[in-house]
Amino acid sequence: MATPASVPTSIDGVTSLYRRFRPGRFAELRGQDHVVRALQGAVARDRVNHAYLFSGPRGTGKTTTARILAKALNCENPVDGDACNVCASCVAITRGSSLDVTELDAASNNGVDDIREITAGAWHGTPGRWKIYIFDEVHQLSKPASAALLKTLEEPPPHVIFVLATTDPHKVLPTIRSRAVQLEFRLIAGDTLRTLLHDVQDAAGLVVDDATTEAAVRLGRGSARDALSALDRLLATGSNNETQPDFDGLFRALMESDAVGAITTLANLAHDGWDPEQLAESFAAEVRQAFLLQVAPDVADAVDADRDRLREWGSQLGLARTVRVLEAFGRAIREMKSAPEKIVVLEVAMVRLVKPDLDASFDALAERVTKLERQERSAPPTSTAPVAPALRPIGSTSTATPLPPAALGASVAPTPDEDPVPTPVASGAPAMSDGANLSVDQVRQRFEERVVPRTSRGAQLVLKSARVIDFDGSRLTLAVASEEIRHNSDQISQGLKGALDHEFRIPMSVAWVVDPSLTASVGAKPSPRAGTKAAPESATDFDETSADDHQGPVVASVAEHLITEMFPGAEEVS
Repeated sequence: MATPASVPTSIDGVTSLYRRFRPGRFAELRGQDHVVRALQGAVARDRVNHAYLFSGPRGTGKTTTARILAKALNCENPVDGDACNVCASCVAITRGSSLDVTELDAASNNGVDDIREITAGAWHGTPGRWKIYIFDEVHQLSKPASAALLKTLEEPPPHVIFVLATTDPHKVLPTIRSRAVQLEFRLIAGDTLRTLLHDVQDAAGLVVDDATTEAAVRLGRGSARDALSALDRLLATGSNNETQPDFDGLFRALMESDAVGAITTLANLAHDGWDPEQLAESFAAEVRQAFLLQVAPDVADAVDADRDRLREWGSQLGLARTVRVLEAFGRAIREMKSAPEKIVVLEVAMVRLVKPDLDASFDALAERVTKLERQERSAPPTSTAPVAPALRPIGSTSTATPLPPAALGASVAPTPDEDPVPTPVASGAPAMSDGANLSVDQVRQRFEERVVPRTSRGAQLVLKSARVIDFDGSRLTLAVASEEIRHNSDQISQGLKGALDHEFRIPMSVAWVVDPSLTASVGAKPSPRAGTKAAPESATDFDETSADDHQGPVVASVAEHLITEMFPGAEEVS
């Protein structure tokens, strides 16, 4: 059980705060109560494991805790599993002169020979009860070195304990992780850091204002070592200005889609001496915190005022846009490595983020569509919808002549001599069009000139070779020349029904029949070349030609229709 926190231990001859006031006992550790309970209880009950793996962010006390564990195990006067910190063994460990503790920096001693030397000396006796090996940054050991350590780690001498510290536990071999008890160190809360800084200030006799203390807490970002280093730096410079760019201007530009504001903010930061690549990395780190606060708040490193600020910006940006900003700055950071003008890459990335219409990516397109949908939902409803103009078929060389109102089935005002005929409407049902009273010829004309152009290009290939042969008020019967075309009609039925409903304003079903005579008519009268019209031989020929001229030639298959559309007037010779 951890005792209440006491005044940090002061090491004589050391001036930097984080080294001078490094914790010397479990009672002095801050923010790692779960680790203290596990280790202090194991020492008190004499149930210490032969290997531990300490993992967590930098500056949270991993190496310090390993030294405290070594003190507690070899202390001459332990109290409830904690070291006294005044006996000869504790003082020697604090000064780094104890023969019972061996520290190895795995970053610089990662070879297999270094590990073999360590494992060979593990069997030698020492003055103390326990011999402790501390491996810092153990994930940087090479694979041969890790393999050399593995056997000794699995079956060490009875008086040896290994403590492995790392910031990247996933890089440690799984076989090593499985042989050690892993304890996860966490970032320290802002209140705990603030209390630690006040205790250090009192112990060192420093006079520090609250603004400087708050700045050090913010710069620490959950790390006790970083907070004490920041306090040292702020006291040395005599200013409490944070050495971190102010990115609120960039966040505001993103929210307001203000390209001028974004470029101006970047220019001001560059004028203050910030390197563009450093700006991009720092801003990406800020956006990452905003992203984590939306997805997994417990994982975010931001604390106190920074945490509230980034949570607010993240909620305003939204998760989708926050992810897009992260991806854009990730690409910008990669491009900066080889760019002659790094600030240009950063400026272009920001402008593309605030102006999605300049970005051709799918994410930017989705953002623009979302923005338009929001504008449409917020726009006031209009009383009447504008009437869409009649479309001309793709590839047509002439514009269809507007039909008189009577031919289109529109309502015609009665003459003074005529009585208006009311249209019956069912009670509670919307008023319907008079499309049910149209003749077959009227339906055929409107189908060819107004329905077919509203369908897709693929549907037009089929519908231009079809002919309206019957209409009974609710069902339209279309004839095609072959079974192949009738089979393809299933693929266009939905689009055709939508065009029919739009034109006639009544529920209408479509029936398809095969009429081989449509193919025979092609051989009897071939279509004229594009841009020309054959002279009528008689009144009958004139009427038939004028009715069917806009429809194009009737063909027997979709393939033939494609050839006719692409090469008008051409004849197949082989």
